[in-house]
Amino acid sequence: MNTIGYVVQPGDTPRRIAARFGISPSSWAAFNPQWHGEPLIPGELVQVPVRLPRRYVVQRGETWETIAGKTQVSLARLQEMNAEAWGQRLEEGQIIEIPSPERERVVRLTAEYGSHQLERDLDALKRLYPFITTCVIGKSALGKPIYALRIGEGPFRLQANGAVHANEWITSLALMRFVEDYAKACKRKIAFGGKQATALYAKCTLWVVPMVNPDGVDLVVEGIAPDHPRYRELVRWNGGSDRFHRWKANARGVDLNDQFPAHWEEERLRRGADGPGPRDYGGTAPLTEPEAKALAEFTRETDFHAAIAFHTQGEEIYWNYRGMEPRHSLAWAQRLGRASGYRPVRLEGSDAGFKDWFISEFGRPGFTVEAGWGRNPLPLESLAEWYPEVQSLLAAAMELSD
Repeated sequence: MNTIGYVVQPGDTPRRIAARFGISPSSWAAFNPQWHGEPLIPGELVQVPVRLPRRYVVQRGETWETIAGKTQVSLARLQEMNAEAWGQRLEEGQIIEIPSPERERVVRLTAEYGSHQLERDLDALKRLYPFITTCVIGKSALGKPIYALRIGEGPFRLQANGAVHANEWITSLALMRFVEDYAKACKRKIAFGGKQATALYAKCTLWVVPMVNPDGVDLVVEGIAPDHPRYRELVRWNGGSDRFHRWKANARGVDLNDQFPAHWEEERLRRGADGPGPRDYGGTAPLTEPEAKALAEFTRETDFHAAIAFHTQGEEIYWNYRGMEPRHSLAWAQRLGRASGYRPVRLEGSDAGFKDWFISEFGRPGFTVEAGWGRNPLPLESLAEWYPEVQSLLAAAMELSD
């Protein structure tokens, strides 16, 4: 197989390079035996195998439209890959090129997901589905935008957020894939998650904040270089290590899910973290961190009827907070549990999280969903297994106003 040379860019990982060139990570690793699992260095030269195009032999009576449906690709991509033959009548036995179905998607489950990929995907989704609207609800500690997107026009206002914890970045990818699948179903007026997509659209206004902690996410998935504005502090807070795969906090070493004004002081004493670090430090006071403050202000301004914070892992749904939750919260959690297969759990001895604050502040149903099963950070390969559970749960959540 032929290869080409590729110069590693900042933020590149083997998975990201493989996804860019449409090959598998194992294929990339096979042609780069000098790589031993250490982070890639910007400027390093690696080899990328050139992937051969997929080819298809036209069967009797087939048209461009039937082939597009059969191979799950768009007519536009078929035209792009077969420009010379486009517009001509297809003949039995004719060979054409077809793209990979996964490459037809905007949100791909093939590489680590950071803030730059999120921005690109948001732009692409808005072009494909103009009924998706986006806004910036605030900035991170390092000035990165925190995005929210809206889909739907119904009276029931639901928020879903992800990646409050940096090493749970995979929840951002799951939420973005959900938005793409739901938007596609709305455009085609087909069923989605066992529901009629257009009915969900008319019933619920869904707001998604896919990446609450962009600084922390990029630290986890891209690593850190000496030119990072907080390089010395972060490495010191991380115990002298430049590997941040277990980091949960933001760029100031504050755990954002210990930042909300819901018995914050008790949680601070329970955690026992006296300064910035990878996890459990709740800061000097509630809502000192710009990410937590932005999420709280956005939640107040939008007046949500319910909210779901996505974390990993455990396949559980936490639905209560110190008896402040409304009476129907358990019934709603059970409906979400039936849809996803997750277990509703009454959680005790935990404070200062987003779900806790939402329930205590508004007296409305709030949920923490621990998606997937395993050990954090969950491997990317696991997402294909548990994404259908997230899809079913969110589709059911949009009907909770019944």
